[in-house]
Order: sequence, then C-alpha cells, then structure tokens
Amino acid sequence: QVQLVESGGGLVQAGGSLRLSCAASKSISSIMSLGWHRQAPGKQRELVAAISSGGSTNYADSVKGRFTISRDNAKNTVYLQMNSLKPEDTAVYYCAADSRALRYWGLGTQVTVSS
Repeated sequence: QVQLVESGGGLVQAGGSLRLSCAASKSISSIMSLGWHRQAPGKQRELVAAISSGGSTNYADSVKGRFTISRDNAKNTVYLQMNSLKPEDTAVYYCAADSRALRYWGLGTQVTVSS
C-alpha cells in the first residue's frame, strides 16, 4: 500500500505559477506510473499529467506547454510545475500512483486561479 500526500496548492492570479508536490510513503522507483488528476466543481475527474517509471510523460491537451510533471525517486516525490495558470485550471488536484494493478490516491490539494 502507498500513501500519498499532496502539497503546494493555493490561490494565485491568472498568469502565475505553482508547484505541487506529492510525497509517497514508500519507494516510488518500482511504481509503474505516477500522475496528477484534477476535479473542478460539477465536473468529472480528469488526468492532467502522468509519468512512467522510465520517465515518459503525457499531458492533457489543455495543459501542454504550461505544466511539467517530474519525479524524484530519491525523495519519493512527484511534482507538477504549473505555469501560465488560467482560471479554468481551478480544481482540486489529486496525486495518483499505479502499482501492481492498483491505484492509490492522495486526498488532494486545492488550486484556485483568480482572473
């Protein structure tokens, strides 16, 4: 079992930046995929970005060129650097880890972008 704790959310003006962190309770080097998802009020949860154990990344079209996902296996942490934030990026952001056919979720961190 993996426990995930997100941090770094907050209130930012449009055009600003935030960096989210997700600390895992155990080594992430063997975890197949780590990802960030988000859920805005009244909307379904959606994948924002993911990174494989080999470092391959994929992004939602809406964040390409603005967000960057990275992982530090030594710190058991995955990051989401978010630049040029827009009001439509406002959501609760969740970290997820896929390991041995199971998906683990963090409790989420709120990101609010004001116009």
